[in-house]
Amino acid sequence: MNFKQLLYLILILFSPLTLSIPLNNLIPSLHPRQSCENTPTSRNCWGEFSTSTNYYDVTPTTNVTREYWLSVQQGPCAPDGHQRTCMTFNGTIPGPTLIADWGDNLIIHVTNNLPQNGTSIHWHGIRQFGNSLNDGVPGVTQCAIPPNETMTYRFRVTQYGSTWYHSHFSLQYSEGLFGGMIFNGPTTANYDVDLGNLFLQDWGHTEVFKLWNTAKMGAPPILDGGLVNGTNTCQGDGCVDAGSRFEVVFEQGQKYLLRLVNVAVDGVFQFSIDGHGLTVVGHDLIPVIPYTAESVELSVGQRVDVIVEANAAPGNYWLRAGWINNCAANGSPEEMTGIVRYNARSEDDPTSESTVTPSTSCLGEPSGVGVPAVSIDVENFSGGTTRENLGFTIDGYFKWTINTSSLVLDWGNPTLEKIFAGEDIFPTEYNVVSVEPSGSGLPEWQVLVIQDASMIGISHPIHLHGHDFWVLAQETGMFNGSTSGFNTANPSRRDTATLPDNGYLAIAFLLDNPGAWLVHCHIAWHASQGLSLEFVESQDAIEGAVPEVDMQEFERVCASWDSWTPIWEQDDSGI
Repeated sequence: MNFKQLLYLILILFSPLTLSIPLNNLIPSLHPRQSCENTPTSRNCWGEFSTSTNYYDVTPTTNVTREYWLSVQQGPCAPDGHQRTCMTFNGTIPGPTLIADWGDNLIIHVTNNLPQNGTSIHWHGIRQFGNSLNDGVPGVTQCAIPPNETMTYRFRVTQYGSTWYHSHFSLQYSEGLFGGMIFNGPTTANYDVDLGNLFLQDWGHTEVFKLWNTAKMGAPPILDGGLVNGTNTCQGDGCVDAGSRFEVVFEQGQKYLLRLVNVAVDGVFQFSIDGHGLTVVGHDLIPVIPYTAESVELSVGQRVDVIVEANAAPGNYWLRAGWINNCAANGSPEEMTGIVRYNARSEDDPTSESTVTPSTSCLGEPSGVGVPAVSIDVENFSGGTTRENLGFTIDGYFKWTINTSSLVLDWGNPTLEKIFAGEDIFPTEYNVVSVEPSGSGLPEWQVLVIQDASMIGISHPIHLHGHDFWVLAQETGMFNGSTSGFNTANPSRRDTATLPDNGYLAIAFLLDNPGAWLVHCHIAWHASQGLSLEFVESQDAIEGAVPEVDMQEFERVCASWDSWTPIWEQDDSGI
């Protein structure tokens, strides 16, 4: 206690006005701010912060920098026992999990060891506040990284939860070029063991770049099967070994956190574990008020964090990725399974049966469930409303269009380079929409309404870079132009949500992050077919926020790309 506090205490104790007032209420400065430890029985705590902390305004200061090295490689692989060529980070599918605490700084060195391909890495769902240069999209925020070159990405962890990183160069992530990211922080329900990311994906025995010639004509190829966390058993001819299923051992009475991620080329999953319920605690990087379910649904790019209690009778149980046949075809949908065992020595296949009603929805978790733990209403549409119609054209190959234009980017001439050069008129095929806050000083939301006018009957998982978004509407039919029916009272909040076929998706995001930000369908075929646009937000403020070290890295990588001559010609959108 310092002198000033002591004097204050003496004055209070001798004042007749204070005799009936608790001392704690009068001098809170005498009591240090309490810290709450994150333990299996207090997962909502995180030091001086918690799941009630508004993570848009507050980030812990850890003064910790974590550094990672990733090598982009190409070589033989057999994740399900069938030999083929893969693209990997550090030789594995999935790549290494990058782990940090909420508030840490990350430095990630990415070396391109592909023999004939450029690359770039996107940190999916990371908002990159004032840091557009590190978003990882060639042709938008950087030039592609040429072979034998390294690019260093730098950003602060202002969010917590589960996400993934992946190549954003054409179809590379569908060849295995992805990995997990875990940002430790509070959780809205208690658990004992964090099992980390669990990846769900479709998988083909023919490389996707070889399938592109078929896919670009409009009909998506049917892949042979799928993987659960990068592994499965071999089906059909061409198996070099039997492969193996993903397995996990439960201990009776323990609660396990699973961080589910859909990394499919094209597909929606309905995840479940026979005999076990799920408690949902997170959507994308958004903590939600816990709710229980028999199964959860994930569109491409989405993450759902669930807690599973080991309260079933000891035995072996099927863990089911739950491919939804109504959304895309697959050669072996029923074989996308893993095994939960209560006895590590058991080698028997489960005999359990699912009680889950198979879904026919392609929208992921319904927008009405998963209430964000930090309540934020959408109150000010002064940023404006952009309405975009989704269509298609046949121009050399099948292309998706946004308001009649299909995105095509130049990997060596990114949008940010144009902005730094003082340009404010962009090529038509860059699909740029400029948005500016009014300067009112109040929070301002930009509304994007995408209307499916294609009449093809396909749902599209839409991912926005640089922002979370509030899901205002996700409806079938035509948008009538009125915002009166939008859900603005703490609606579902994500970074990926699905546009219903023959319907519309309305989202809102805060105009608080100057940069060039991609919006695109996360079905890999559709992204390559140009289903995307760019928001250039607060253009005049972008360059002033860029640290010198990042600008130097940006210019160096672009110079390296310009001096390298690709041996093949770009034949897709570039993303």
